[in-house]
Amino acid sequence: MRIDNRSFAGLNRPMYILEEDKLRRNLQLIREVGEKSGAEIILAFKAYALWKTFPVFRDYIHATTASSLYEARLAFEEFGAPSHTYSPAYTDYEIEEIARYSSHLTFNSLSQYDHLKDLVMKTNPNISLGLRVNPEYSEVGTALYNPCSPGTRFGVVADRLPRRLPKGIEGFHCHCHCESGADVFERTLSHIEEKFSSWFPQLRWINFGGGHLMTRKDYDIPLLIRLIQNFRHRYPHLRVILEPGSAFGWQTGPLVSQVVDVVEDHGIKTAILNVSFSCHMPDCLEMPYHPTVRGAETIEHPVEVTAPCLYRLGGNSCLSGDYMGYWKFDHELKPGENIILEDMLHYTTVKTNMFNGVSHPSIAFLHEDGELEVLREFTYQDYKSRMD
Repeated sequence: MRIDNRSFAGLNRPMYILEEDKLRRNLQLIREVGEKSGAEIILAFKAYALWKTFPVFRDYIHATTASSLYEARLAFEEFGAPSHTYSPAYTDYEIEEIARYSSHLTFNSLSQYDHLKDLVMKTNPNISLGLRVNPEYSEVGTALYNPCSPGTRFGVVADRLPRRLPKGIEGFHCHCHCESGADVFERTLSHIEEKFSSWFPQLRWINFGGGHLMTRKDYDIPLLIRLIQNFRHRYPHLRVILEPGSAFGWQTGPLVSQVVDVVEDHGIKTAILNVSFSCHMPDCLEMPYHPTVRGAETIEHPVEVTAPCLYRLGGNSCLSGDYMGYWKFDHELKPGENIILEDMLHYTTVKTNMFNGVSHPSIAFLHEDGELEVLREFTYQDYKSRMD
C-alpha cells in the first residue's frame, strides 16, 4: 500500500515505520565520515537490529558489533559477516559458539581473559582478542547509562593493567558516550590517551565504542574527522573502530499510534493510546525523556494542567506509571486519530516486551517510492511462546 508519511492517514493499528530515504541519508553520512577519517564504523545491534533491512546497510558498511550469543549469530547469519563482540560476562557454555561467530572478541576483565582465552583461540584461531578499559571519565549525565560511574562493572582501569599486556591481547575497547557530541569525544580522548597510551605500541586496534551521535543535526562532523585523523597520525599502526547504534537509526521514522479513549481526573486529561511506554518505548521512562509528538508542543512543566487541548499520553498496560505528559495540541483529541511519536526506531524495537500481553506494534519499511512494506506483525503466538 502507498501511504502519506506526513499524517499516515489510513493506519488504524500501531506501527513502527522505518523510512528508507531517511535511513539511507544516515548511512551515506556515516560512510563519508568513515572514508574521510579512516575509521571503520560498524552497527551496534543493541540499538538497532532490524535484520530484514540489512541488505540496505550492506551498501554502506561491512561489519556489526554484538553483545551476546544471539546478536553474534544474527551478525553472522543475516549480515553475512562475523561480529565484533563484547560482553560483560561470557559463559563457559556459550563462549565457543560466540567465538565461531566473531572476528573480534573483547573481554571485560583480565580474569575472564585468563579463564577463556585458550578455548576461544582453539575454537577460532583467527579471532582478534581485546580488553575493555575504563578511562574513569564520562560526561553521560544519566547514571543508568554512564559506563564509567564509580563502582561500574565495565572494563579495567589503568592501575590494574600489567605493564606488559597478556599475550594475545591486540586491542582496547573504550565506551564512554551516550548520544554525545564530538566535543565530548575530544575531551574523553584526552583522558583515554593520558591513561592508556603507554600500552598503544602493544596493540593493533582501538575501539572507541558507541554513543557518537554523528547524524544529529548539530553534531560537529568536521571535528570528529579531525580528531580521528590526528589520532591516527599519532598512532599510525592502530586501526580505529567506532560502533554507534543510535546514529544509524536516528530520526529514521516514528511509532504511529491511535487514540483509544480520553479520560479525565482532577482536571487532567489523558489520551489513552494503543501503545505502551513501558512495553514499546521503554527508553522514554528509563532515560527519561519526552518524545516529540508530531503536531504537538511538549510542555514539561505546565502552569495550568487543565488548560485546553493539554494532554498526558497514557499507555495501554496496567502499569500505573505507563504514561507521560504533557503535550499541547491545536485541537481536542478524539478516539481513532493518529498520534505520531517521532524518532522511535533506535532503542525501541530492540527493547520492546510483551508485559501484560498488550498487542505489539507491527514493524514496517516505507520505501523511497512511498510503498509501505510490513516486515513483521505480532500475534498471540509470539506472546504465548515466551511462556513455553
